Amino acid sequence: MIPRQFVFATIILCTLSLGMSFYVWELRHRETITPRPQPEAAHVSPPTAGPTENVTAYVAYDAAGELRAQTISIPLTSGRQERGEQLVRGLLKIYLQKNSPHPMSAGAEIHDLYLVDPGVAVIDVNSAFADGQISGVLPEELTVLSLVQTLSSNIPGITKVKILADGKERETLAGHADLTEFYDVSQVSEAAKQLSAQ
Repeated sequence: MIPRQFVFATIILCTLSLGMSFYVWELRHRETITPRPQPEAAHVSPPTAGPTENVTAYVAYDAAGELRAQTISIPLTSGRQERGEQLVRGLLKIYLQKNSPHPMSAGAEIHDLYLVDPGVAVIDVNSAFADGQISGVLPEELTVLSLVQTLSSNIPGITKVKILADGKERETLAGHADLTEFYDVSQVSEAAKQLSAQ
C-alpha cells in the first residue's frame, strides 16, 4: 500500500504543475494578441552648424548620359570614414531634390559607409535606394559610377568599393548594374572620364 503522505504530495505537485502550465499558456496567449510597438530606426542627421568644406561630387545627369563635377559643401570632419559618409550623403541630397538630374525615390538613404584597410570601402544603402532607382543600364551605371567616383576622388587610398543594400549583398541595383563584385576605382575613373567627355 502507498503511504498517505506520498499520495497527497503527488496530488499537490500535479495540481501545481497544471496551474503553472495554465499560467504559462495564458502569458503566451497574451503575448501573441498584444501588438509590440516596433522601434523606429533613428538615423543621425549630419550637423547643420559648424565649419564646412567644399568638395567635388560627380553628379549623374540622366538626360545627357554623363557625369558632371559639381562643388558641394559638407561638414568639416577629421576622420576619413565620417568624411566619406558626408560625401555620399551630400551626393544623395542632390539626387533627392525636386528637379534632380538623376532622381531617386524619396525614401532613399545611405545607411553607412565602412572603410576597410587596405583601400576597400563598403557603402550600405537602404532597399528604397535600390528599389526606387530608375531601372536601365545607363541610369544604374551612372548611380554606381557617381558614388564610387565621388568617394574615391575625395578620399585618397581607396582602390575598391562594394555596395550593399540593407547590409546584404544584392545581385543588381535595379536589374542591371552588377552589385555582386567590388568596383575597381581605376576602372571607374576611366569610365567616369569617358562619360564626362560626352
